[in-house]
Amino acid sequence: MGARKAKHGWPLTIFFTIVSLLYVYPIVLVFINSFKKKAYISKYPFKIPTGNMFVGLENYIRGIEQTGLVEAFGWSIFITVFSVAAIILCCSMCAWYISRVHTKVTKAIYILCLFAMIVPFQMEMYTLSKIANMLHMGNPWGIVIIYLGFGAGLSVFMFTGFMKSIPLEIEEAAMIDGCTPLQTFFRVVMPIAKPTCITVVILQAMWIWNDYLLPSLVLDQRKYKTIPMAVQYLKGGYGSVDMGAMMGTLVLAIVPIIIFYLFCQRYIIEGVVAGAVKG
Repeated sequence: MGARKAKHGWPLTIFFTIVSLLYVYPIVLVFINSFKKKAYISKYPFKIPTGNMFVGLENYIRGIEQTGLVEAFGWSIFITVFSVAAIILCCSMCAWYISRVHTKVTKAIYILCLFAMIVPFQMEMYTLSKIANMLHMGNPWGIVIIYLGFGAGLSVFMFTGFMKSIPLEIEEAAMIDGCTPLQTFFRVVMPIAKPTCITVVILQAMWIWNDYLLPSLVLDQRKYKTIPMAVQYLKGGYGSVDMGAMMGTLVLAIVPIIIFYLFCQRYIIEGVVAGAVKG
């Protein structure tokens, strides 16, 4: 039986290896072209930069100078960290309440969270930008609140599935020992929910870090720019693009999130499976 499984496993391994290489190849291509002169990027996009093609770190330096990447990097970190922290805190507490208090109100909240996962962003982006402008939310703190709203659907869904699998006896024992509901949540429930927390952190951080549309609609672009917005500024008039600087900037933009993902990816499957035990 084991030999049969191993025999049938080879084609799948080869297939998924090829698929993985296809996904990685564009990133490798961007990295290679980030070391070429602008004239050679379009002419020889698939060649390794050698000789006259190679320009060292010139594209990276020019990209940083032209886009204000350092400042954009700081705002991206600020928005991503605080948005993810707000999503984890608020959505985990909401999911815990939904899984423990069974009323029509909690059912309605859960259904609304599921509904939020279905509604396309394009249906609400005009209204959202209008309301955000009226409430003066075109700043990093304002967009953190908006990201909390958009991230709540998936996060509450995942946390609720996991919270239902936690035995009530553990929480009751903590209550008997004198813990308040908040102490029970932070000292008992959250440590148990660590795999789901890490999964939500990874998914939400990757989305928020790479998001271009929402910040461009909400933020005051004269004061605040995230990295995707900064990269967009490399486009000149009449469709001209400094491809060398753009390639270098793209590499600097994707490296932090790739490192973050590689560091935490082993928790993703564990967290998803944990959240699918019940509910």
